[in-house]
Amino acid sequence: MAEGPWLVVGLGNPGPAYAGNRHNVGYLVVDELARRMGGGLRAHKSGRADVLEGRLSLVGPRVVLARGRCYMNESGGPVTAVGSFYKVGADRLVVVHDELDLPFDTLRVKRGGGDNGHNGLRSIRSALGTGDFYRVRVGIGRPPGRIAPADHVLSDYTAAERKVLPLQVDLAADAVETLLSDGLDVTQGRYNS
Repeated sequence: MAEGPWLVVGLGNPGPAYAGNRHNVGYLVVDELARRMGGGLRAHKSGRADVLEGRLSLVGPRVVLARGRCYMNESGGPVTAVGSFYKVGADRLVVVHDELDLPFDTLRVKRGGGDNGHNGLRSIRSALGTGDFYRVRVGIGRPPGRIAPADHVLSDYTAAERKVLPLQVDLAADAVETLLSDGLDVTQGRYNS
């Protein structure tokens, strides 16, 4: 793979009111990756994101972990600001986000694609002018009954889901590490089942 750092962005909404929401699973995965890296995210110079720069393994590539300090639908601004600062193009960008179309406790890794109604992805695609970046899609499932999708993503995980959530977050963090070290084909073979 090419030289230079990777940018791994976890999507979510800032603040304690959103901390337990399904929409914030990207934040949780980046927090786990930061823990594995042995550090904490700090305010970036742009003021639009929190970042941590380092390596996930001794022989692995340089990685910049980031979480936007804005709402989900404005994610493109922080992603382009941090990407520009670290000179990271879409070909080395990994976005971790919630996915309604995948059942809870599943994940898929892919490159490219549409935004499928996801406002964070829509904002990033618009800001970058391309959707050709990597995605780690963490399943949250469709809402039951007549609950609107927007209400579902902004609601907290159920008690039963919270018991499984740490395992799902660990698995998504593992998928990010595998993607950066072994590439897309190996990662898809291991995690897209």
